[in-house]
Amino acid sequence: MNTSVRLSASSLRAHKRRFAGTFLAVFLGVAFLAGTLVMGDTLRASFDSMFGNAAAGTDAVVRGADAITTPGESQGVREPVAADLTRTVERVPGVAAAAPDIRGAGQLVGADGEPVGGQGPPTVAGNWITDPELNPYRLAEGRAPRKSGEVVVNRGTAERGGLDLGDTTVLRTPDPVEVTVVGLATFGGEDGMAQVTFTGMTRADAEKYLTARPGQAASILVRAGPGMSQEELVDRLTPVLPDGVEAVTGQESAEENNEMISGQFLSVFTLFLLVFSGVALLVATFSIHNTFAIVVAQRTRENALLRALGASRRQVTAATLVEACVVAVTASAAGLAGGIGVAAGLQALFPAIGFPFPEGALVIGPVSLLLPLAVGVVVCLGSALLPAVRAGRTAPLAALRETAVDTSGASRPRAVAGTALAALAVAVTLAGVLLTPSVWLAGTGAVLALVSFVVLGPVASSTAVRVLGSPLDRLRGVSGSLARRNALRSPKRTAATASALMIGVAVVSLFTVFGASLKATMDQTVSRSFAGDVAVSAPSFGAGGSGLSPRLAGAVAELPEVDTAVGLGRGVAEVDGDGRALTVTDPAALQRVFDLGEVDGSLGALGADGIAVTGQEASRLGVRPGDTTRLAFTDGEEKTFTVRAVYGRSELAGDYVITREAWAPHRTQDADTLVAVTFADGVDGDAGRAAVQRVADAYGNPEVQTREEYARSSAGGIDMMLTLVYALLALAVLIALLGIANTLTLAIHERTRELGLLRAVGQTRSQLRAMVRWESVLVAAFGTAGGLVLGAFLGWVLVEASDGASDSAFAFAMPSAHLAVVALVGLAAGALAGLRPARRAARLDVLRAVATE
Repeated sequence: MNTSVRLSASSLRAHKRRFAGTFLAVFLGVAFLAGTLVMGDTLRASFDSMFGNAAAGTDAVVRGADAITTPGESQGVREPVAADLTRTVERVPGVAAAAPDIRGAGQLVGADGEPVGGQGPPTVAGNWITDPELNPYRLAEGRAPRKSGEVVVNRGTAERGGLDLGDTTVLRTPDPVEVTVVGLATFGGEDGMAQVTFTGMTRADAEKYLTARPGQAASILVRAGPGMSQEELVDRLTPVLPDGVEAVTGQESAEENNEMISGQFLSVFTLFLLVFSGVALLVATFSIHNTFAIVVAQRTRENALLRALGASRRQVTAATLVEACVVAVTASAAGLAGGIGVAAGLQALFPAIGFPFPEGALVIGPVSLLLPLAVGVVVCLGSALLPAVRAGRTAPLAALRETAVDTSGASRPRAVAGTALAALAVAVTLAGVLLTPSVWLAGTGAVLALVSFVVLGPVASSTAVRVLGSPLDRLRGVSGSLARRNALRSPKRTAATASALMIGVAVVSLFTVFGASLKATMDQTVSRSFAGDVAVSAPSFGAGGSGLSPRLAGAVAELPEVDTAVGLGRGVAEVDGDGRALTVTDPAALQRVFDLGEVDGSLGALGADGIAVTGQEASRLGVRPGDTTRLAFTDGEEKTFTVRAVYGRSELAGDYVITREAWAPHRTQDADTLVAVTFADGVDGDAGRAAVQRVADAYGNPEVQTREEYARSSAGGIDMMLTLVYALLALAVLIALLGIANTLTLAIHERTRELGLLRAVGQTRSQLRAMVRWESVLVAAFGTAGGLVLGAFLGWVLVEASDGASDSAFAFAMPSAHLAVVALVGLAAGALAGLRPARRAARLDVLRAVATE
């Protein structure tokens, strides 16, 4: 082993540049992984601390016992409690103070007339609790609201909206309410609860604007007297509470709120980043393996001489692995330090672009410290293992002859194995998306497709390089012809170098195709379902926004330019024991503006005890027109509804429709999510839109859009997602380009004598640079072409798998223009990767190069 270590140390000292690309590949992959893990630890600790500080004075929370949760939502809707119950709670021995907590949606309009927040995190309004220990918000500037129209807002919201003390603005509840900012508050020592906005009102205003009827509260916050534990307090409260109301400890409530705001989001977001870390490390694996394979091939004679002088196979193999280990440990350690810097950068970047991340010191847990180091070392050693074994198998006689880096070319067994894998991948994928829809089968087929592309790489590289490089003979003359021949001389090397870029381009193409398909699906949904002329909406996604005033649709309907205006509200109820979202609307008007497909029954006859359902839900429930079903609402009431209509399509209309009359007794804070409008005959589109906008301005200035604009805005989150995806995948592409540059640098070292001879017989420096650059472009073109084909295929698989797993019909779209841009970027990146090796080749001294052994 000592001999192996000495050999490795000597080799590393003599050939430091050979491993520069490997070092950078490991460094970048580990840095991204470490940054992701450190950021996750930091965010969890920050949220835990913030919620813990905010709820420190609340020892118990009295609330509705049951919550109705609809599919796709983690936080259910609870029955409100009677605010008068506060007096009963205050009389319980051991209770020091109690206060009703009234909560609802409320979105502030900033000084520029634009709503603040609403792009995901909730926009919350509520009563300002006067007890400073029970109030999770702390007054930092100004004073508490004393009269109607006065509000306190969290300082972060005020800053984002350009609001200050004394400013007057509008609060959408969703009805517009004119308010004056009299105080600024903090939450848990921060300017706000992440990007959540909060507006504190007087109790009377909160009951007036945020509840269905006065005297209701979301919960009652309770503070214990000295010496009373939270569990003890809950035990004393429970006997005095009415049926359907429960008491939980303040700690339990804080943990639930923390999970609601940060838990699921952080889990999904961290997984999202870890996936891209995995992609980056996978790309790095190809680059590292290729580097060691080339280095071992170039040292064939050196290793053979060592064998001839008595070195054993184990010693030669160990020497190569020790080199890999040294590179792995140093690069992983540097990557860990870089990852901490990445986490700090992400922490500063994301709040600036609207992501809900609090500030706080970086937290580095043991897993975040050890896992990236272990992964970096394992990836590097695993990538170097096969080349090391190959080095150990070098025969002593190889020292007596010239050896080529790769003379094997494309083997028949590889071609057969790759073709068989590709056929199996197609068969499994088609079975998973067409015959028996299965995400697992489709995913297995996608993985097999990736493996088959890697296996077939050397087989395909010769043909691909000939085809892709054929124009170079005419366009670039001798330099182009030499570049093509250089790329052809080692199919395995070309394929291995291109594979790293292929994976990066494939993932980019996959998300590009899937994003375009999502947009096409939304456009198809709106075009097929929405027959109106304009849509009034308050653009937001997630829990943000306050919605639209339910009075807006009626006001718009009175316009002479308008034929029909129908608002779509949202409610929740348990239908035969399962939580379901309800569309609250005028069903007769809904049918005039939306295409609901074939309708069995009468939508106009729902009344106060009728319900309409989609055919799919009717089949699941086993009902048809005339049958009945039980609905349980959040206020604890249950009621039997008669199914009076079954319609074909859900999409924009939802799966269950009831009238506003049926919903009114059970509603909470009422709001519409959309108002769809059709114009009267002969009304010009621009004139009708302007008339609707004038009415909408009086209801908080929501946006009035055409059908096409509404479809685009509904898919607006997709563009933001793709931007983030492209930014993250840039790391994988960068690692792939480092691999190309490193391979070319090693190839130039290998061809030193050949390059010197070319210069000696008249090749100019510019011709030599062009030859190396075009070789880089050809390798990149091969990787890009393979990545585009693989990415488009995987994108189709993802769309079809989503279509099979969803109730909605997905549309597949192939964004040719976007994929063309990806192809151009791949080619440009290849040219960029070849710049440094080309300059180095052109600087070679001719006489020394010719004399090189």
